[in-house]
Amino acid sequence: MRKLFWLLGFLTFLGLGFTLGFWYYVFAPTARFVPSRVVSVSKGESLTTVAHQLTGKAGRIQPGDYAFAGGERVRDILHHLVNGDFMVVTVTIPEGMTVHQIGEKLEEAGLVCDNEFDAAAFDGDLPRELGLGPLGVEGFLFPATYRFSPLAKPKSEKTKEILAAMLERFFAVLTPQAEERMFELDLTPRELVTLASVIEREAKVSGERPIIASVFYNRLARGMPLQSDPTAQYNFAGETMRAVVAVRALSAFNTYDFAGLPPGPIANPGLLSIRAALYPAHTDYLYFVARNDGTHVFSRSFKEHERAIEEVRRRTGASSQRAN
Repeated sequence: MRKLFWLLGFLTFLGLGFTLGFWYYVFAPTARFVPSRVVSVSKGESLTTVAHQLTGKAGRIQPGDYAFAGGERVRDILHHLVNGDFMVVTVTIPEGMTVHQIGEKLEEAGLVCDNEFDAAAFDGDLPRELGLGPLGVEGFLFPATYRFSPLAKPKSEKTKEILAAMLERFFAVLTPQAEERMFELDLTPRELVTLASVIEREAKVSGERPIIASVFYNRLARGMPLQSDPTAQYNFAGETMRAVVAVRALSAFNTYDFAGLPPGPIANPGLLSIRAALYPAHTDYLYFVARNDGTHVFSRSFKEHERAIEEVRRRTGASSQRAN
């Protein structure tokens, strides 16, 4: 009986010790780190691996780079890891930017050097691996809001990571349904994004994108030049000149000089312009002229188009207006 009493007492003591130890491990704050300790969590790493980085001791956590000042309780640390409260730089890439302009925006965010970004985008490993040729990834970098780690890495590694993320978002848009539609239209992926990029640069009002697309399809079907000002203004450096000057300049992209699409995209189009290129409106329009509010007047004949230009000029008092 006495042995049983001592055994029960011993087990109670062990249980109390375990409870106190568990409470301390979970609820007691960790030691403070000076400076903050940064923990990088790679995709697929286990909680045991991360805990080892934090405490030296051996769940479902989010990959990323986390900063801990110390003093946090273990459950707070786990909360951050599960919620994905990692260190990020958020960058929003608008529709219609060129590769060079995207590089400049990423450089402003402290993520890349724009010259190195341009080089990697046009002649780096990823364009070569994807078979994108000398025109590189222009047109294939999907406009969206991205979150990247601010931790210093070799610039080439960071640039490749960013390009891969943007390309992944673009190719996610090319669903089997989109590929089937491209086959129906007899378009390659580059031809699709080339047309979508011209639509992107011409359209100022979302609802007009399919109509603008129909104008270009109608012109292509008749062997007419697209006569799109933004194609004449495009160059690899992302610089532009006034349309009235650009349309008279020699350029491989100037669609005033030839029928058909330019040799490649002139910007990186968004989803709405890609959809417009895939599903144009059914119209017999061949021309459009821009109003000052960004909308357009669409015409079926050159005579109608001339009247529309005069009407826009009369209402705005402008001597010239963008027209196609």
